[in-house]
Amino acid sequence: MEKEGFEVALFDSNLRHSPLEIESYLQKEQPKYLVIYDDSFNYLSKMCLTAMREACFEMIHLGKQYGCIVMVSSSDATDHFDKYLDAGADFVLLGEAEVTLKELLKNNEKNLPFETINGMVFRIKNETVKTKKRTVLTDLDSLPMPAWDLVEINDYQQIWQKKHRYFSLNIATTRGCPYKCNWCAKPIYGTRYNSRSPQKVADEIAFLMKIHQVSHFWVCDDIFGLKPGWVKEFKACLAEKKVKPKLKIQSRADLLLKEDTIQDLVEAGLDEVWMGAESGSQKILDAMDKGITTQEIEKSTQLLKQKGVKVAFFLQYGYLGEHWEDIEKTL
Repeated sequence: MEKEGFEVALFDSNLRHSPLEIESYLQKEQPKYLVIYDDSFNYLSKMCLTAMREACFEMIHLGKQYGCIVMVSSSDATDHFDKYLDAGADFVLLGEAEVTLKELLKNNEKNLPFETINGMVFRIKNETVKTKKRTVLTDLDSLPMPAWDLVEINDYQQIWQKKHRYFSLNIATTRGCPYKCNWCAKPIYGTRYNSRSPQKVADEIAFLMKIHQVSHFWVCDDIFGLKPGWVKEFKACLAEKKVKPKLKIQSRADLLLKEDTIQDLVEAGLDEVWMGAESGSQKILDAMDKGITTQEIEKSTQLLKQKGVKVAFFLQYGYLGEHWEDIEKTL
């Protein structure tokens, strides 16, 4: 939005005690638009839906009190847009919202109709209008680097240093997941998988390490480095810039066993892997359409630990058809 000539202020709710704290920002900034974006990469935003939804409703109500045109983009709003329109939102942006938001603001500034803009829902005279689905953005390098200058980085840095004696930030290198685990919801990015270039990601990491003394990054992609050759090129880009971050990633057991993936990851700075193991029972993995074996989980874990990498599992209990003997296998 800054690139398009709009003045932008950020209310970051992450370190706040209440969503109602946005009111001081509304009083100070007097914005024409209030755009509420949910963190689509954070798995908690898919789990704590009631709390997130109610917090969003409170911010919508405050935005309307201050005369804002209110727009919402989130997993929950994409799935349940009527609830957000009922709460007072003027527009719900469905799926990926950057381009939709840009077109919407431009049309509104020029008093042009909204019906031609793909990927959103709104109401005209109490009638709900849902426009055509927007295609997924494939060229992620076309997006500018995040506006890190709008984030109160020092607040995050102080908390991390006090608790852990190092500073970590989240970054994203991809969008989407091509796998079809049958318990998963993908309202924003679907089953498409698109990636930023290794060079762009290395540029952002080098920038953050230099400007904000970040030493650790949690790469919050569902799956890191799925494209063939991506990790190897990424490793080379980091080496060229002479930066050595520590990385925490999420991955799959079968992908980690391909070619030199683990060694390339270690050379790129891999410190910790969160693996979607889900269950120690092959019967349950097959029922989930997970597409991996318990042997792959065991082998990739051993190889990672041999390289000094910390390994963590995402696990599920209570899947349909699971019995005590399946739980014992997981344990």
